[in-house]
Amino acid sequence: MGRRSLARQLPMRLATGGFILNSGLTKRDADEETAQQLHRFATTTYPFLGKLEPSRFVRLLSAGEIAVGTLLLVPFVPAAVAGAALTGFSAGLVGLYLRTPGMRQEGSLRPTEPGIVLAKDVWMFGIGLSLVIDGAAQACRRSSS
Repeated sequence: MGRRSLARQLPMRLATGGFILNSGLTKRDADEETAQQLHRFATTTYPFLGKLEPSRFVRLLSAGEIAVGTLLLVPFVPAAVAGAALTGFSAGLVGLYLRTPGMRQEGSLRPTEPGIVLAKDVWMFGIGLSLVIDGAAQACRRSSS
C-alpha cells in the first residue's frame, strides 16, 4: 500500500477497526443471558441463525468481529480485502436495521429511538465500500503503470 493511500485510509481503518475489535472482545466473554438476548434479536431477522445454540452464535459473532477489526487495524492488509470484510459484516447489521420491526419510523428509513443503535452502522458500510473502491483504484493504477 502506498504511503498516500495509507495516510488517507489510516484514520478510518483505526477508528472502525478499534470499534469492531472492542465489540468482539467484549462479546467473547458474554454470559448466557447476553448470548440468549443477542441470539433472539438476530434470529428475529435472520431465522436461519436459530439452528445455532445462543452461546455458539455469540462465540462465532465475537470471532467474526475480532477478525474484521484485526483486518482493518493491520496496515499491510490490502484495502480491498479489509473493505470487503467490513462491507459484508456491516451489510448484515444494516439488514438488521432494515428488516427488524420497530427499528424504523413507519414508511420511512428514519430510525426510531431503538433503531438508532443499528442505523448508525451504515457508516461502517460506507467505509467498507470506500476501502474496496480505493483498493480497486490502486490496483488499476498499478496495472496501468
